Amino acid sequence: MPARPILLYIIGVAIFCAMDAAMKKLVETNPAVMATFWRYLAATIFAIPFWLRAGRPRVTAEMLPVHLLRGAVLALSAFAFFWSLKSLPLAQAITLAFIAPLLIPPIASVLLKERMQGGSITAGLIGFVGVIVAVGLNPDQWSPDQLLGVGAVLFSALTYAITVVLMRMRAAKDGAAIVSLLGAGIPALVLAGPMLLLVPPEGLLPHGEEWLLVLIAGLTGAVALQLLARAYAMAEAQLLAPFEYSALLWAALYGWIFFAEPVSTRTWAGAIIIGGACLWQARRAA
Repeated sequence: MPARPILLYIIGVAIFCAMDAAMKKLVETNPAVMATFWRYLAATIFAIPFWLRAGRPRVTAEMLPVHLLRGAVLALSAFAFFWSLKSLPLAQAITLAFIAPLLIPPIASVLLKERMQGGSITAGLIGFVGVIVAVGLNPDQWSPDQLLGVGAVLFSALTYAITVVLMRMRAAKDGAAIVSLLGAGIPALVLAGPMLLLVPPEGLLPHGEEWLLVLIAGLTGAVALQLLARAYAMAEAQLLAPFEYSALLWAALYGWIFFAEPVSTRTWAGAIIIGGACLWQARRAA
């Protein structure tokens, strides 16, 4: 596999982590469903220029079923993850979500008929060992709210893995412009109803500087999705999945800068293991 899709994927993951940091700030003072809706609506607006630049590719009836399914699952996944950020540190939430790369190969095998490769699974397992080293999971030290947050992250990881495989299913056929546009617009439509039902009228709109967070989350989400869609159009889902673990480095950095979340020696030890798994996967797939 050439280096280009790997590089696009790693950059996309870094930008997605910046979006997560903006969303963590937003959900501190707003309902998660409201924050998630505005994030996707803003991302839809920012995805339109990519669609125009690509020559306004047509959305056909043939491509809609998969995109509608992916959009609905993506809305659930994003809501669960952003809700978890109310009770979990950014690095810990992203680290727990790293179970998703382990789920991608079997799901891709079922939905895309991709042949399961032992090397991809091994790289994923090595990366997950790095996650355990980095976080030092100890459920006895978690509060009830944190345990609920952990459950939300694990649900988000499962549903995210499904959306990744569905993206791979359509990325090469439909192009990054359509994948990113529908990947933002459909979740916004899905979340609009629950937001109107669950959020009081006075809480439907962001306030003051929260609009800046919405714009940052929308822009970074749209750009990151473009990069990931381009990467998935060039490489199999299971080959790219282990590089999801590079998010730990970015999550630790953003958590330290924006939320004063300390970065422990364990985190860096885990990061070394994760980085080794990613480099080994890159050499194996080249």
